[in-house]
Amino acid sequence: MDHVWRVFENGKEFLFKNLDITTPIKSEKDANGVDYNITCQGYMTIDRDTSTAVITAKVKIKELA
Repeated sequence: MDHVWRVFENGKEFLFKNLDITTPIKSEKDANGVDYNITCQGYMTIDRDTSTAVITAKVKIKELA
């Protein structure tokens, strides 16, 4: 079974195989007090071809072809 990252944005859950975060993060214990989560604030873009979430500190705007 592949490892899966659960990413939450605005109350919606996304699942990814890969995660690339280039903004400050912190860790926190979850509600059960045993496991840890990482948290950050930023802008998420999704690469569906590679199942990757990219979270950056600044908005990335795709160039129009």
